[in-house]
Formats: sequence, C-alpha cells, structure tokens
Amino acid sequence: MDAVRVALLREVLAGTEWLGATRRFAGALRTSAVAHRGGLLLVGTPQYEPWHLAAHLVDEAAWSGTPELAPTLVRHHARASDPAHLAVGLGRLAAARRGETLLVVSPEGPGAPLLERVHDARLAGATVLALGTGEGELTSMAHETLTVPEGAELDLDTVQHLVSAAAGENALPAPRGRRRFRDRLSRLADCLTAPPPTGW
Repeated sequence: MDAVRVALLREVLAGTEWLGATRRFAGALRTSAVAHRGGLLLVGTPQYEPWHLAAHLVDEAAWSGTPELAPTLVRHHARASDPAHLAVGLGRLAAARRGETLLVVSPEGPGAPLLERVHDARLAGATVLALGTGEGELTSMAHETLTVPEGAELDLDTVQHLVSAAAGENALPAPRGRRRFRDRLSRLADCLTAPPPTGW
C-alpha cells in the first residue's frame, strides 16, 4: 500500500478509534527503537511471518531518515542457505537484551514455544510490543499492544500498513500553549543577549 492509499484510508477512518490507536502504537514502536538506537526484532508465528510489515518498516526507515526502524525479521523456519536478511532464526530471541525492541505479530494466539521465548526476552530487558487478535498470554506480557479482534472493520494487514506509515512520520509539531510561549521568550532572550554583529 503506497502513501496515497494510506492517506485515503486515513480519510475514510477519520473519526474512528483506529487512527489514534495505530498512531499510539507506532509512536511506542518508534520511541523504543530510536531511544535505544535500533535493535528492532520482528517475529510472527510459525504459520504467519510478517514479511510485508518488515518491508514497509525498511522503507519507512529510509524515507524518514530513521534507520532504527529497519527491523531484523526473525523467522521460525530460517535456513542457513537463505539470504542473510532472511536467515535469522528464533535463536536471536534468546540473545535479546535490554535496549532491544521485540514486535510480535500474531493473527492467532502464538504457541507456547514462542511465548516462552518472548517471556525470556522481556525478562532480559527487551521491550515487547504485540500486534494481533489480543487473545492469550501475549497481551499481558507486552508493554504495548494493538488489538485487531476478529470481525473488526479492519484486518490485520491493513492495520500493519497504518502502523508502519505512522512509525515513519516525523514528530508532530509542539502543541500551542505555554511551551510555545516559552520557546518564543527563549528566542527573544537569546536575541537580546547576543553580541551585536561585527562591523558596528
């Protein structure tokens, strides 16, 4: 889905909870990845690997100048003969540490082996984000969740497009109010206390 289609979809969804929910989740993703200078791991289930989300996050990382958003796709059935970017297996989750972010995409409840690895990554200090149906233990294990229940207006693939697009957006301008006024005062004080230009 390109930027034009995402913009049209946002227009259609104006006034619904989806725009705020996807932006909140994307903000948590971006904040965690950028604050720790990368280390974004992306994993699905044995039946569902989030290829499209990985590709869109790589694109958003390049377009936004935020390389930390480019994930490492962790695969359940990775083989040593796969290209390097597709050869990262579940053992990578065992190596997850503080400062890394683990995004789990699960259209169905993840099985016990994956849950155990996610739990271990969280205990090691990784930030866990969950995107899926919201069923089972993964929701309680995650620091942030975005639930796409069965029968919702949007499907999981569409929500992933909204999340990746929002993650790549530049920060919104500071809200008007006291902060803005303080910023103006600060600039005025800087001008008044600056030395005069040379040649006067």
